[in-house]
Amino acid sequence: MIASVFSKTKPINYILLGFVSLIFYVLYIFKETSWLSNYVLIAQKIGLFLILFSSFVLLSFITQKNNLTKLNNYAILFFAIFLILFSTIFNNPNVIIANFFLLLAIRRLISLQTLKNSKEKIFDASLWIFLAALFHFWAISFILLVFISIIFHVSGDYRNWIIPILAFLTITILAFLVDFIFIENMISSMYTNIAISFKFSYFENIYQNIALALFSSVAILFFISQVFDLPNKPLNMQASYKKILFSFCIGVFVYVLSNHKNNSFLIYCLGPLSILGANFIERIQTHWMKEVTLYLLVIIAMALFMIQL
Repeated sequence: MIASVFSKTKPINYILLGFVSLIFYVLYIFKETSWLSNYVLIAQKIGLFLILFSSFVLLSFITQKNNLTKLNNYAILFFAIFLILFSTIFNNPNVIIANFFLLLAIRRLISLQTLKNSKEKIFDASLWIFLAALFHFWAISFILLVFISIIFHVSGDYRNWIIPILAFLTITILAFLVDFIFIENMISSMYTNIAISFKFSYFENIYQNIALALFSSVAILFFISQVFDLPNKPLNMQASYKKILFSFCIGVFVYVLSNHKNNSFLIYCLGPLSILGANFIERIQTHWMKEVTLYLLVIIAMALFMIQL
């Protein structure tokens, strides 16, 4: 039934996933209720959910506008499953905001394939990435995707290589202005997040470890299957799929590098992996196998979430 419902793009699917995500989001944030006495924190919680829901819509727009999947909603379904699997994301506003900016950047870089307004797209994407880095420094690693996109499409014009530097200077100037006028010590607090850590002993309970193990297995399956399927994609689409594969790899790289590591930092992998997962499900010919696969992922994600409440 799940495979059938999300096999087509329907407005009801967005409402359904939004409602389900809201339920799990509310269940998680009500584990601790001290924020209810603070109107600013209440507004922040509401705002964060709206950003999460906007991420669903943006991810769907990226996949449908650029024909990265068929006309279905499997990508946003996987995104919702992964969010439930890594519920610590709900408690980390910085990664939620940074991931939204990175999705905006990926949107511009995927559309670079049309070769229209290339310079504007490179500047916009770079700007979004450097803006994301203000919330989580190692998100700056996604600037590699900008240069990869330039190599794929517009490497012949030397000016395209300079544009990311201009975007960096723009964000730097704006950040110092905000630091000076509105938010004191914003820049200095950023520097505390630049540290690199390769420690993976952060798990608060065994279920977070199980969630990571499950995610890693699914991610490897989706990634490898799409790498081998890449030659079967239309030639004019292969660069777009390569950018999705690189996006996932960079997301893993950010997770590995980040200091004060936890599962919420895997959010940067979720968008690209959801697209890869949608392509994987599309290739399964037997309907019942699609249903079983999706039901298993949904049930396991929900079970791990409920156990940790």
